[in-house]
Amino acid sequence: MNIALFGFMGVGKTEVGRLVAERLGLAFVDLDDVVIDRAGKSIAEIFEEDGEPRFRELERIAAEEVSARNGQVVACGGGTVLNSENLKKLRNSSVMILLTADPETILRRVEGDSNSRPLLNVSDRLERIGSLLSVRHRSYLEAADVAIDTSHRTPEEVVEDILLRLKEVTRLYEGRDSQKRN
Repeated sequence: MNIALFGFMGVGKTEVGRLVAERLGLAFVDLDDVVIDRAGKSIAEIFEEDGEPRFRELERIAAEEVSARNGQVVACGGGTVLNSENLKKLRNSSVMILLTADPETILRRVEGDSNSRPLLNVSDRLERIGSLLSVRHRSYLEAADVAIDTSHRTPEEVVEDILLRLKEVTRLYEGRDSQKRN
């Protein structure tokens, strides 16, 4: 079983994911890093040179590869679970933990990252964040086993919350596994 952290950019998936993996003695995998390694260029370069559809295809391949392994904490890109194929593969192998934050917190966290955040290369970044969040909100909630707001919390506080909530969710997955066998 894996732990997949997902949600919008700037909610803490990578930082929190590394800490959770360390605490649990699991491997840490960032899907964006897998895509970058496979493409041999940054996400911004993929978007600029090859377009978003190519990035999403590389992301799909990365999600498939990562989902085939166990015992890892996976930080998913902000759009990964919006693809039904990705979501199905991740759900079959992972506890799905949605990390959220309010738009102002997200903007503050990604403020200096405009070059590496192609979806935020617009003049009104806060409006764009709000717009993307509203489009993705329902899909994110439907994909989640657990949702945790990171807005006014340290990464360490979020990790503690995840570890507590994993105990509850593990029972849910044990039930899913027995249903799959029937």
